[in-house]
Amino acid sequence: MSEIFSCALQVGWEHLDSNAHMANTAYLDLAVNVRMRFFQASDFSLQEFERLRIGPVVRRDEIDYYREFRLLDAINATLALDGLSDDASHFRLRNEFFRADGRLAARVTISGGWLDLNLRKLTTPPEGIVRAYASLARTEGFEVLKSSLKQ
Repeated sequence: MSEIFSCALQVGWEHLDSNAHMANTAYLDLAVNVRMRFFQASDFSLQEFERLRIGPVVRRDEIDYYREFRLLDAINATLALDGLSDDASHFRLRNEFFRADGRLAARVTISGGWLDLNLRKLTTPPEGIVRAYASLARTEGFEVLKSSLKQ
């Protein structure tokens, strides 16, 4: 059964900008953290990425802001699959960040691929990542993407 992955986070001092609310780069950093927690929870650890010499590469980030977070606010962060190519070489993931009152504060959508760290070329991910994607809920706007590999 596919479900939205979620985890609890908290706004820290390091996440604040000069206006005393979450900086735009903090959302990107937390989104990466949530994605890596997802892979870890899906039995695909950072050590497995290192062993296989593969890594995710971001091709595009988009952030939409709705409400503020301030220091020490609780965050419920979610992750869902927004797009995937048939060979899983190209993906689009959506993180949403909710306040303690349940209101959406921000949405991060990233588009990326998989890099073979030895060849320094885009590649298809291993079966463990494909299985992890299959376990993740799809967004309402999910779409099949073109492969990242040159045909």
